[in-house]
Amino acid sequence: MTEKDATTVRDWLRGIEVFARPLPDFVPHETPTEPSELFLTWLREAVTAGIPDPHAMTLATVDEAGAPDARVLILKNVDASGFQFAAHGASPKGVQLAGTPRAALTFYWAEFGRQVRVRGEVRPEPADRSAADFLARSTTARAEALLGRQSRCLDDPDARDRALRDSLARIEAEPDLVDPAWTLYTVVPDVVEFWQAATTRVHVRLRYEREGTDWQRRQLWS
Repeated sequence: MTEKDATTVRDWLRGIEVFARPLPDFVPHETPTEPSELFLTWLREAVTAGIPDPHAMTLATVDEAGAPDARVLILKNVDASGFQFAAHGASPKGVQLAGTPRAALTFYWAEFGRQVRVRGEVRPEPADRSAADFLARSTTARAEALLGRQSRCLDDPDARDRALRDSLARIEAEPDLVDPAWTLYTVVPDVVEFWQAATTRVHVRLRYEREGTDWQRRQLWS
C-alpha cells in the first residue's frame, strides 16, 4: 500500500460518522449496587430492541507466551457469581485458560452505543454442569465438539464431512454421550465497567470494583 493509499483510507475512516443517532441516557448514581443487575437490564433492553445476537461477547485470553488472543462467543448465563461460557478443554482457549485462568469479556451493542467490559478469574464448573451444557447443544454442535479438532488445519474438507457424519451417527446411537473435555466456565469478575456513548463524545463510564464481598462504584473520565 502506498502512502497515498494509506492517507485515503485514513481520511475515509475518519469521515465515517459514529454515534450519530439518539442514544440512551446513563445516570451512574442511579445504578444498582451489584453489576450483574445492571448488565441484565442492558441485555434485556438490547433483546427488546431486536439487536442481533445481543448475547455475543468477545472473550480475551493469553497464550503461554503472554500474547493476547480473542474470539467471539455466546454468553450462557450470568448471575451474581459471574458470567458463563463453554468451550472444549483441548481448544486453544481451553488450553490458554488452563495455563492462565483469567480472562476479559467485552459486550457491545452498537445501536445503543453501549459497551460492558468484564475482567476476572476463570473457574471451570463441575463436570455435571458441563455435561448438561453439552447436552443442551444442537446435535451438529455436539458432533463437531466430539471430533476434538477445533482450530487445527483442515487439509481435506471431504475428510471433515466424513468425520462429522460418523460423529452424528455416534450421537444417534448414544444420545446421552458427553465429551468429558467439554467445559462450562465462569468468569468471576473483579472489575465490570459500563460504557455509554454520547453524541458529544463526553462518554459516561462507570466501573464496579470488587472489594472483599462488596462492590464499589466509581465513575471514570471518558
